[in-house]
Order: sequence, then C-alpha cells, then structure tokens
Amino acid sequence: MVQAGQHGENIRSDCLVTLEIREAGGIEFNLKSKVASMYGSSIEKQCREILEFFEVEHARVDLEDSGALPFVIAARMETAIKRALPDCRGEFLPPFRPECRYTDTHDRLRRSRLYLPGNQPKFMINAGLHHPDGVILDLEDSVAPPEKDAARILVRNALRQVDFLGAERMVRINQIPAGLEDLKYIVPHNVQLILVPKCEGADQLRDLEAAISSLSKDCGRTEPVFFMPIIESALGALKALEIATASPLNVALTIGLEDYTADIGTSRTPKGRESFWARCQVVNAARAAGLQPIDTVFSDVADEGGLRESVREARSLGFDGKGCIHPRQIKVVHEAFAPTPEELEKARRIVDAYEEARSRGSSVTVVGSKMIDPPVVKRAQRILSLAR
Repeated sequence: MVQAGQHGENIRSDCLVTLEIREAGGIEFNLKSKVASMYGSSIEKQCREILEFFEVEHARVDLEDSGALPFVIAARMETAIKRALPDCRGEFLPPFRPECRYTDTHDRLRRSRLYLPGNQPKFMINAGLHHPDGVILDLEDSVAPPEKDAARILVRNALRQVDFLGAERMVRINQIPAGLEDLKYIVPHNVQLILVPKCEGADQLRDLEAAISSLSKDCGRTEPVFFMPIIESALGALKALEIATASPLNVALTIGLEDYTADIGTSRTPKGRESFWARCQVVNAARAAGLQPIDTVFSDVADEGGLRESVREARSLGFDGKGCIHPRQIKVVHEAFAPTPEELEKARRIVDAYEEARSRGSSVTVVGSKMIDPPVVKRAQRILSLAR
C-alpha cells in the first residue's frame, strides 16, 4: 500500500491517493470529497483511465479530495502507481492548454520572480494573477527528499495546464548532477528558464546544456531553454565571471544569500555587510557577460518598508530584479525598480540633447552645467528602456 499527495484540515487544491495493488478483484474505487455529488463520477472516470493507461487491473484506490483540479489528481495517481510499481514506465500527460504555450526572449523584464514550492499545487493555480515577471516552480529546497518524485510529476503537469498569464515559466532544478534527472520532466513541457542552484563552475552549465540539447532533439523542441545560475557559495562567487560566460543560454545571474553566508561561516544580517563583496561580484560578472544581475530574496514577508529599502539598495548596486517569496512582495519590487518621474525627465533631456549634438556631428554636449558623453547617454537610454 502506498500514498501520494496531501490531505488534511489546512490542505486545499490537493488530494491524497492511497493505492493498494491486488492480485484479483478488479478496481475498487472509494472517493471522499465535498464535491462528490457534482464531480464524483468524472473523478472516478479519470482515475480509472490512469489505472488502465498503466495497465493496473486489480487495485483498491482511496482518494481523499481537498479541491484538487484534474491535473493534480492525475499527478497524484501517477505518483502512487509508480511508487507501488517501481518498474512502471510511461507518462500520463494531460493535454497542453494553448495559453500555456508562449515564447520567451533573452532580454525580457525579470524584476520579480515568485518562488512556488514544487509539491504545493495551491500556490501554483492563481500565481499569474499577481503579475510577477516570472514564476519559479521549485524542485530544490522547498521539496523534502522523499517527495522529489511527486514534485517532478506535479510540476510537469502544471507546466502543461496552468495559465501563468504571460509570466516567464521557470523551474529551479536540484543541484547538478542530481538536477539532470529533473530535466526530462520539464524540458519537453515548455519550461522557459532553469535556475541552476549552487553553481560553482562552467562544467555544470555545459553538462546542463548537453542534456537539454539531447532531450530537445528527442522531443522535437526548437525553442531555447534559458539559464539563470545561482551563486550560493564562496567558490561560486570567486568563479562568477567563469559561470556567467559559460553558456550562450545564460540570460541572468543571481545570488542566494542564505547558503552563501552559511558557506563563509557567518549569518545574514539586515545591513548585508557580510555579502556586499559577493553581490558586487554577481553584478560585475553579469554586466561583463551581457546578462541581467538579479538580487536575492527578502525573507521578512511582513516588512514592506524593509523590502522597499532592500530593493532600492539592490538597484543602486546595479541589480535588475529581486526574488519574491510571497505575492504581496511583487508590487513593492516593481514599484521600487521603476524609474522615478524625476529620473525619467532627466533621462529624456539627456537623450534629446545627445541626439541634437549628434546631428551637429558631436558626441559630447552639456545639459545644465554637466557634460554629457556616451556613457551618461547609455545610462539614460537604459532608464527609458526600462520605463517602456
């Protein structure tokens, strides 16, 4: 007898499947659900289809439903079957919803990325309503080791079924080489960006690139899968430039300060003096490689003022974005990264003056009492581009 999923007083949008494989007697199905009178027959039909797909002829299935959607029920059933029958092969794939297929670009906005635990469907379903620039379906730290198999199948189904309303579809895999096993559950299913945890060298990214190339060829995928390596150790910080330039699929470089500070033998503090050097390493390596530098998460969900100040500091250091661990942080991050009206007006004056100077054959001009040369213009153009 095996189980997959969750059930309980505080569980929602999930279910608990208890499966017992038998020698005879056909399929016995028992459903406990508040919506059994409306959807019980369709839930049972779906579960029987999955059992038939995996050629399970004799079993008892007890399903305790807490409002699970069909893609969640399918994931929990598949997990239970594969736990009961480890040699079972094949995948029961829900159909791709058309709104789950959209293309990605190298230079898109990545101001906010919302972390979603990979084995918690309740956080996935409405994540797009909060309008993050990206959603991260996490297979690493937020998933306990015994639940890695369940999370992979659930994340795969979510990539095929959940409409994230245009947010970049990211997955944080497990640390390489273990994370290479995650790829077959996400590459064929329209993941757009992979976060690479605890990245400490170019070889990890080359191994990742080779594995994705092979999987893409097998499944007929032609769109690229972009990378965002995460610097989380002293060695990773020292090798930041090597990591940033290791793959043409890199689009951003970020830092994880909980693991980094633990690795250097200290604790993370609000002022962040202990991580200033490493954060500057990430910014400089990213800029040198033409990537977006993305800051770490702010862990105090209740401290909106602290978050706003943290984003302003990150922006002053050169970062383009920040991680979010709660939807309420997204709006603050977007507002704090946005150019102020004063910055916009100054940028417009600089660009207009520069264009006028160029029309006269000069690359230098003056706005007010300050000389304006190409580096200043480049910064102003970046502000205008961000505003757009």
